[in-house]
Amino acid sequence: MAAMDAEANRRASETARHYREQMAAVEAEASRRIEETQAEAARRIEESARLAEETNRLAEETLPALVKQLRDGASADTALARTARPALPAHRRILQILAREVGRSERMRASAMSACANAAGRVQALATSMLADLREMQGRHGEEVLGDLLKLDHSTAQAGRLADSIAVLTGARSGRRWTKPIVMESVLRGAVGRISSYQRVRLHSTSTAAVAGYAAEGVMHALAELMDNATSFSPPTEEVQVYVEEVHAGVVVTIEDGGLVMSPAALRRAEEAVSARELDLTTLSGTRLGLAVVGCLARKHGLTVSFRPSSRGGTGVVVMIPRQLITETRQDSMHSAPRPVSPSSRPAAPAPLPEAPAAVT
Repeated sequence: MAAMDAEANRRASETARHYREQMAAVEAEASRRIEETQAEAARRIEESARLAEETNRLAEETLPALVKQLRDGASADTALARTARPALPAHRRILQILAREVGRSERMRASAMSACANAAGRVQALATSMLADLREMQGRHGEEVLGDLLKLDHSTAQAGRLADSIAVLTGARSGRRWTKPIVMESVLRGAVGRISSYQRVRLHSTSTAAVAGYAAEGVMHALAELMDNATSFSPPTEEVQVYVEEVHAGVVVTIEDGGLVMSPAALRRAEEAVSARELDLTTLSGTRLGLAVVGCLARKHGLTVSFRPSSRGGTGVVVMIPRQLITETRQDSMHSAPRPVSPSSRPAAPAPLPEAPAAVT
């Protein structure tokens, strides 16, 4: 009996020991698997963090740098060679595809811009040549055709402004420059002479200042676009008032119309259109092209353009012509017919400043 009990105890002890060993093995395997899972999770978290870091670097640094090089004229191969090579094959593939597509798009854009600039230059040359011919004809023909010639003169001046606008938007140069300062009255009259509703514009200026010859065309063009806006967005019976004031910082030109008051959102959009931001032609609508032209000219010549509600019920535009563009009127400053200097790329000499029958008080 005692032997049987001893054997039973031995077997029970053996079973318990075996069970403990199995449990220890199971626990060890479980611990090992937990450690492996934790290590794999940590590895994947680290890999995800690295992937996120690489992706952010690609999106925020690598791609913008690549696109900038392509927009500056570099070829896809050159831009890729100058760009840091991403560590991930998928990112390298993205970079290659983007470089190829953006490069193709930039070539097409540059070609289109060049074609537009070339066409604008041809129209500019044609318009200035026609203006010269028309003004020569005005001196040769009698009163019976003078009115028709003046009408054609005015229409041609408007066509020239449109060509100048296209040239400005495409980065081409305007065809007109002058060697001497242009007095403020002539700048204003030249601007008025380029818009369709010139009869509605009233000029109020006693300024003796003159605009430097190299900037006079740009200032004149910007003022013409703003005056055209004022006449276009106000009733046809309302006059547009233009005031000139000399201040310490330069010359302030204020253009006021009697149209509808612009909403705060519309004023904000107008301010953005003439701001220092880089021009994006893809965001422009047909009604905002004039302001886009003003913005380009303002950036080029340092003009400051702001909008506000007008005391006359419509909208007022305030243009600050900076002091560095202003000179005092001298005896040799040009008034109504300055002699332009034509860049070598322009085959035809530009016409004199157009005269418009706007009142000056």
